[in-house]
Formats: sequence, C-alpha cells, structure tokens
Amino acid sequence: MAKNNHAMNFWSGILFGLGLIAFFDETVFHQLLHWHHFYDKSTLAIGLVSDGFFHAFSWFATVIGLFMVAYLRKQKSWHRKRWIGAVLLGAGVFQLYDGIIQHKIFRLHQIRYNVEILYYDLVWNVGAILFIIIGLFILRRKQVGTS
Repeated sequence: MAKNNHAMNFWSGILFGLGLIAFFDETVFHQLLHWHHFYDKSTLAIGLVSDGFFHAFSWFATVIGLFMVAYLRKQKSWHRKRWIGAVLLGAGVFQLYDGIIQHKIFRLHQIRYNVEILYYDLVWNVGAILFIIIGLFILRRKQVGTS
C-alpha cells in the first residue's frame, strides 16, 4: 500500500528544480560563457570562490531532491506530475529571485556586462514567470484531478 506523501513530492521537486536551474546558470553563464560570477563586486579569485559555493549549493539541492524521490519511489508514493509541477515552480522561483533580488536589488552580478541588459533581463525574468505559471498550473490541476 502506497503512502500519501504530498509534501515530500512537492519539496523534492522544489529542491530538484532549484538545483537544476542553478546548475544550468552556473555551468552555462559562469563557466562556459564567462558572463559573470555569483559575486562580481570583488576580485576574480573571490568571484571564482563564490561560484564554487554556488555550484556546491546547486548540487546539494539536486542530490537531496533526488534522494527524496528515491525514498518516495521505494514507498510507492512518488507522483510524477506533482513532482514535475514542483520542479518547474522551484526553477522559476529561483530564477525570478536571481533576476530580481540578486541582479537588481543586491546587484551581486548582472546576467551580462557591457551590453544592453534590458533584453537579457526580460528573457530571464519572463522565462522564470512562465516556469512558475506552468508549475502552478500542473500542481493545481493535480490537486483538482486524481491524486
């Protein structure tokens, strides 16, 4: 008999989504394209160290989320659609937090430097809002439908 672990399905998805989008950000924008570091208000060495902490955080969230999924699967209580909705919600919330709090309010870094930033900000934040809306739609639909 499967347990009903709605909260664990939700939080494992949130952690995985947050970790996944942070890993994507770190890998693509920090390491491959060299557009910025997690903390750009100091030396390059500090920027690289901050990237290392950011990368460790993203992997920690991703791995913990996946351990939770393994537990849920063992208990036969993993709800894939609920989890996918939570993954999109977690990714979107992190991306919107990054785009507004870290980029604009704290000014820890920008997406890119020495270019017209408005277009990058729009794509980043609108993408985040779309992730949030789709994730909430899936979660809401799952609650209304069968569990």
